[in-house]
Amino acid sequence: MQIKRLSSQAADALLILLREEDTENFSNFSGLDGKLRDFVMSLISRKDFTGKKGSLVKLPLFDSSFKNLYLIGLGKEKKCDINLIRDSLAWGFRKIGRERNKTACVLLKNLSSYKELALSLGEAAGLCGYVFDKYKTKDENYEPFALEEIFSDIYDENEISTGIKLAEAQIFSREIINEPGCVIWPSTFADIAQDVAHEFNLECEVWDENKLKAERMGGILAVGSGSKNPPRFIHLTYKPENAKKKIAFVGKGITFDSGGLDIKPENFMTTMKGDKTGACNVLAIMRGAAELKLDIEIHGFMSLAENMPSGSAYKPDDIIRARNGKSIEIDNTDAEGRLVLADALCMASEIKPDAIIDMATLTGACAVALGKFRAGLFCNDDKLAENFLASSNRRGELLWRMPLEDDNIAETLKSPYADLINCGERYGGAIFAALFLKEFVDENIAWAHVDIAGPDFKDKEYGVYVKGASAFCVRTCLDYLLNL
Repeated sequence: MQIKRLSSQAADALLILLREEDTENFSNFSGLDGKLRDFVMSLISRKDFTGKKGSLVKLPLFDSSFKNLYLIGLGKEKKCDINLIRDSLAWGFRKIGRERNKTACVLLKNLSSYKELALSLGEAAGLCGYVFDKYKTKDENYEPFALEEIFSDIYDENEISTGIKLAEAQIFSREIINEPGCVIWPSTFADIAQDVAHEFNLECEVWDENKLKAERMGGILAVGSGSKNPPRFIHLTYKPENAKKKIAFVGKGITFDSGGLDIKPENFMTTMKGDKTGACNVLAIMRGAAELKLDIEIHGFMSLAENMPSGSAYKPDDIIRARNGKSIEIDNTDAEGRLVLADALCMASEIKPDAIIDMATLTGACAVALGKFRAGLFCNDDKLAENFLASSNRRGELLWRMPLEDDNIAETLKSPYADLINCGERYGGAIFAALFLKEFVDENIAWAHVDIAGPDFKDKEYGVYVKGASAFCVRTCLDYLLNL
């Protein structure tokens, strides 16, 4: 997708986003010739278009340099923000592209007071046309999305380029997440990581099952013990000269989660190819950071395993030992993500970064608490939480800070047979998991845990998202790095 500065009023489609107040003063709207302005004013005067939030009018144009007109309503000005504008742009571009328009003109000067408008335009354009259809049989006329060029009256090359790179990173993660478990398992994921490292000049270390045993990575080994596809641990490093900070990202990479011997019910096992989202996001963040040429040293730690039932699988009542020496009693083999993260968080702590951020589709409890459109943030440092939430709000990937201090729930972490137990009672499950992870993070390091189980997978499309993997939090993490 190319975004160019608007130089002439001619394209297959014309897209205009209007607030309700804009329709009341449309005679002052700049950027349209008189005949077209009069036409839109007639639609407004007849109440065919009012600017109500979520409204869309699409009309063919005759005797015009545009073939089709798309009007999208943003609602009341006081309730309109940059996230609504980004989502509306993505929605509009998606419709334009699916309806076989190859070029589009978008007029945004009426919205120029909103911060990061050009950057959000780049995100919307980059994300709008994504579809995961590589396994569909296609005939010679198959063309799911035609839009190739966008011309805008708001143009900032650097901001638009940044927005497109954020979008590309998120799509890169989506592509891997959407791949089924028969395509992506720990070693094939490691192959992709090595390809990324080679392309973007990153340092890459991959540990196989023998190295994992030698390095005392008991959590990853246990979770992967039931699969014919052995686990892997990946450490990528992006190290520019004169880096001003060192940040570590940690991702859960369960390439398929059956639940293990505590097997999931049928309706909970579908979409479990997406249990690798955390690791996919970390890989995408490393790729995006290199593309953006950030002046920050960044480390990506990814724990990869398949959680499968078999004669060699780990079992309830087993006691395993994580890298930092803490013993863990297994109460439930479907509480596996925290085990692979435990080893990775130990590794991240050992390099003494300024902050550690981990991402995981960790608990259904967090999805029950916050729904499918918001992730939970657990953080031991107020400044890190403040900055990360600010990035989340700018990118429209909404988070809610959850409690990380709860003595009553912490008490249930104790096992009569080991230092910790991996699963507690149903209530407070997301907090229990976060407190469990905290046991493997150096207490002197700022740390954030993002439970993305709710918004990880979309049942239907809206805004910048289509059905399938969302790769939620990739753009937030890159925004956080951009604003350090």
